[in-house]
Amino acid sequence: MVTPIKIIHSYPVWLPQTQTWMYNQVRYLPQECENHIVCERTENLDQFWLPNIHSLSEEPKWVFLWDKACQKFRLRNHLNFLVSQSKKNRAKVLHSHFGSVGWQDLGAAKKAKTIHIVTFYGLDVNYLPKQNPDWYRRYKTLFQTVDCVLCEGPYMAQSIIKNLGCPPSKIKVHPLGIEVEKIKYKPRSWNNQNPWRVLIAASFTEKKGIPDALAALGEIQQHIPLEITIIGEALPAKRNQLEKQKILATIQKYHLESKVRLLGYQPHHVLLEEAYKHHIFLSPSVTASDGDTEGGAPVSIIEMAATGMPIVSTLHCDIPHIIQHEETGLLAEERDISGLIKHMKWLIENSDKWIDMTDKARTKVETMFNAKIQGQKLAEIYQDLIIT
Repeated sequence: MVTPIKIIHSYPVWLPQTQTWMYNQVRYLPQECENHIVCERTENLDQFWLPNIHSLSEEPKWVFLWDKACQKFRLRNHLNFLVSQSKKNRAKVLHSHFGSVGWQDLGAAKKAKTIHIVTFYGLDVNYLPKQNPDWYRRYKTLFQTVDCVLCEGPYMAQSIIKNLGCPPSKIKVHPLGIEVEKIKYKPRSWNNQNPWRVLIAASFTEKKGIPDALAALGEIQQHIPLEITIIGEALPAKRNQLEKQKILATIQKYHLESKVRLLGYQPHHVLLEEAYKHHIFLSPSVTASDGDTEGGAPVSIIEMAATGMPIVSTLHCDIPHIIQHEETGLLAEERDISGLIKHMKWLIENSDKWIDMTDKARTKVETMFNAKIQGQKLAEIYQDLIIT
């Protein structure tokens, strides 16, 4: 019997509602990996439970307070809880999720004598350094020490190399996977006697471009009956609440109140249920005024393409790595509302051509973004680093 590779996955909160992609990344690692999740606290375990979740919040209160105080007052950047769990479980690999977490975990990886892998996801690539230039220095230290840096696509890889200074030899492109086999492919069709149903699913942050989507739909409603569903909500942070007010104001400006359903955050299964009730998925990501970007691409685009829904999005970060314009979807320039309108009008006028586009999109998703295949590839990355 082969001894499993013991992996520590480090992330502060296991797991926010919007991070199904993180859950799938861990649970689809093959049996030769024994996963341990080390976090500060847990939430949504009814959706994201896995074996071997170790939460600092479940330790005696004084242990929690002392560990966090040492971190807060910079006696050390890492949590000693992470070191103790790595040693206790004899971990070979510490996998830090997000670049900022990777930097905090540097001391833990050294003390536990583990191989250290860090995955960047987006917020950590552009937003953090723009908001606090100290991150350029911190990332330089991280890249000197870490064994491997993973990211979702080639655009993000180049951003990490050119903008943050990661040595090209340390970075690997590893796309996130989705549960392709559990997502039924149902190519959409539309009868112009019925309302055109549009789905938007994203957190209320500027980089998601939701006001642009609504402004474009404000024009489309002049031509056809329209129904719009928005799945998402704003986090408590001021910038998110301001974006929510902008979204609500845009709905009012274009008199879309009677045509928009605001469902808030929903479990993943509800998102998929809603997807099959809609004709197209609209996701026009942009570079935010504060520097925030997708970094890679929204996993929601991959999932919605897998369901058989035409995608309208933007030429932003790694989105063109997933959606090829006029092949597997339609892409406008960032903040190009006229371009979004043009693409949606084309879909309205050419509903008989949807099937060719959605067939190609589904095939690409099956080939490049299958969670089982990506899990096996991640295990091979771990194994190669251990051998090396």
